[in-house]
Amino acid sequence: MLTYSKKKLCMGFMILMSVTIMTANVSVMAKTNPQQTMIFTRVSETNEKAFSLLIPKGWQTEGGIFRVDPTAQGGPSQSIAAKLDFSVKKDSKGTVLMRWLPDVLFFDASKSPAGQMGLLPPGSNYQGMTVSPIMLATDFIRQVVFPYAHPQVLNFDIIEQKRLPDIAQKYQEGMSKYAPQMTFSYDAALMTVTYQEGGVAYTEKLFAVVENWGAMGAGMWGNKDTFLLRAPKNELSQWEPVFSIVQSSVQLNQQWVAGEIKGQMQRGQIALQTQQEIQRIGQEITEHRQKTNAEIHNDMFLTLTDQEEYVNPYTNKVETGSNQWQHRWTNESGDVIYTDDESYNPNIDVNLNRSDFKKTPIRKRFPQ
Repeated sequence: MLTYSKKKLCMGFMILMSVTIMTANVSVMAKTNPQQTMIFTRVSETNEKAFSLLIPKGWQTEGGIFRVDPTAQGGPSQSIAAKLDFSVKKDSKGTVLMRWLPDVLFFDASKSPAGQMGLLPPGSNYQGMTVSPIMLATDFIRQVVFPYAHPQVLNFDIIEQKRLPDIAQKYQEGMSKYAPQMTFSYDAALMTVTYQEGGVAYTEKLFAVVENWGAMGAGMWGNKDTFLLRAPKNELSQWEPVFSIVQSSVQLNQQWVAGEIKGQMQRGQIALQTQQEIQRIGQEITEHRQKTNAEIHNDMFLTLTDQEEYVNPYTNKVETGSNQWQHRWTNESGDVIYTDDESYNPNIDVNLNRSDFKKTPIRKRFPQ
């Protein structure tokens, strides 16, 4: 898997792109003129003052930069870089809305030994990442982005969906220039949908890039620069010039950027130590699974042959014997006695004249 020393460099690059999400994607929007005079005011992201942007006067923002607690998430993968969930909306209901959605890492377990053993089924957690096969951007928008943004809607319909290979290529070229050693690949898509929410019929455009971390990522993948634009049905085109002004007005707080990069490096080191511990635990789980499977097959054989495994109290070695009696005794010479008599003790049997018999307990099964 890609080491955290390389990850933190990538994530430093990714968070900067997350905050400037739509600047490279203006071409996907229409260029109709607004039908009213618009006054824009500059506002700052409220949570960490990470950036500022222009919004129409009277509009409002919601959300912003947030941090993921690795202990609550079940792993460090989502905690290295800051995340962004931020909306600019015309009113409290967001009848006209643009929203930036967080970049999230996922893990495709199909090529990992643990996944092939069935230890990482889809939907499970691996180092803080949801286990999921990698998706095309169109599938990711439909299956993940839209349900996340709108958990309860009616009459959902896809009007148009298209992959954007030219934009994916730009991401590829950008990463190749920034980090040529990385084997990342990209898929981009734009989807137009209609639906009803809160009694209002909407038209919405959703954009997403899926980033595959390639061989160095060993199954890691995620979304990048995911956003949506919506307005009441048949009104979206008139608001697109406003969205364009908002997106192109983003200004990063350079002091925040410097602090974020430094913090990522520190968190990356902590995450490396955490990852090493997780790998150790993972190895133990694999060994545990192997031992458990071995026990199952062994017990099947013993059952079929009416045998049991006992521990010799003198040698501490495992011996195979019959399971047709309740008790088994052995002595230092290796003599063995089987009996169903609870009260029988061979050490006081005058016919044996031995006092060194000990019960041979059944071998404890794994796990206990």
